[in-house]
Amino acid sequence: MDLGVAGLRVLITAGGAGIGRAMAEAFATGGAKIHLCDIDEAALDDTAAALPGVTTQRCDVSDAAEVDAFFAEGEERLGGLDVLVNNAGISGPTKKVEEIADAEWRQTVAVNLDGQFYCIRKAVPLLRAAGGGSIVNLSSAAGRFGFPLRTPYVATKWAIVGMTKSLAMELGKDKIRVNCLCPGPVDGDRIRRVISAKAEQRGISEAEMEAELLKDVSLNCFVSPQDIANMAVYLASPAGATISGQAISIDGNIE
Repeated sequence: MDLGVAGLRVLITAGGAGIGRAMAEAFATGGAKIHLCDIDEAALDDTAAALPGVTTQRCDVSDAAEVDAFFAEGEERLGGLDVLVNNAGISGPTKKVEEIADAEWRQTVAVNLDGQFYCIRKAVPLLRAAGGGSIVNLSSAAGRFGFPLRTPYVATKWAIVGMTKSLAMELGKDKIRVNCLCPGPVDGDRIRRVISAKAEQRGISEAEMEAELLKDVSLNCFVSPQDIANMAVYLASPAGATISGQAISIDGNIE
């Protein structure tokens, strides 16, 4: 299905692997122009080889100066901006709250929340100059529910939902749409690490932990990165032209 994203100028954070790589592939398939960043240089090299039309750059989104450099190069390569996908994030510690170190808390907030703010701050003038556009932030099912032992992560994901809704109201007059995606457990290495850490904390097997994680998911499955990428492309496309301020669950129906 052609959603009409050909020629859109897209910046994607953490686009070297996982969800971000799926986003890049989906936009590229639709004919969009893409500049993406990651902190993993090997992943960037692999993405550049697999997607020859996509340009890449190393950037740590928790560093405002590096974000500034990412946007400067992105604007130069793309000639402007139509879409920002704020994908970068980390899982943070899986610990009881009293065991969480200051550095662990700060790092999770710095990457997951500060990084999105830094990117949005740079994106808005470019989107305004383009006559409007789309910002897609990555939140999580953790932005709707509480999850024991994941306090820093959950706190940032709830904050992203609030930031999204506020910015949608603020930027609507500029024809800038702001939405966030709330995936459920996404199949991949990160969820496997979380399952392992939680199982160890709980003193149960990883298989038992996985079953417990999925027991409240109606479809009893993990989400694929492609599922998330498909929604991002839809929101950025003309088909999503009147969708803004939404926190969209892609989670198999977590109850």
